[in-house]
Amino acid sequence: MKFYIATDHAGYAIKAYVKEVVTDLGHEIIDLGPDSADRVDYPDYAKKCAQAVLEDKGSFGILICGTGIGISISANKVPGIRAALCHDHYTAKFTRLHNDANILCFGERVVGKGVIADMIEAFANTEFEGGRHAERVAKIEGCAFGGDLG
Repeated sequence: MKFYIATDHAGYAIKAYVKEVVTDLGHEIIDLGPDSADRVDYPDYAKKCAQAVLEDKGSFGILICGTGIGISISANKVPGIRAALCHDHYTAKFTRLHNDANILCFGERVVGKGVIADMIEAFANTEFEGGRHAERVAKIEGCAFGGDLG
């Protein structure tokens, strides 16, 4: 499985650890930046990761900022992306199982290393359940293109 990773300056410090966790699980990871902890704008890196995931079918993304909130909101502006802000094993597992999320988001200032490793493992090892959830994901996708939830 291939993952793309991007952060802002507030998520940069944990990035090396995340890359190690992903490779230790046997997956490939492509670093989309930034290359330092200098101040950057998270929407730029969210877009870069979202576009990479869309262009590389079957791949996934990991986005990190201080809280995970801003970078997840930004990624979700890209049609076809379902970026999920997660805080633990349960949310990481169920966002794949029920929402077919393609980008895992979290905050460096919010979760610790053990939780991060657990979330990545849960996200990577959970398949989308489909069924009634596929209908809901289709409705979400319709909203991205100007549709409604009904």
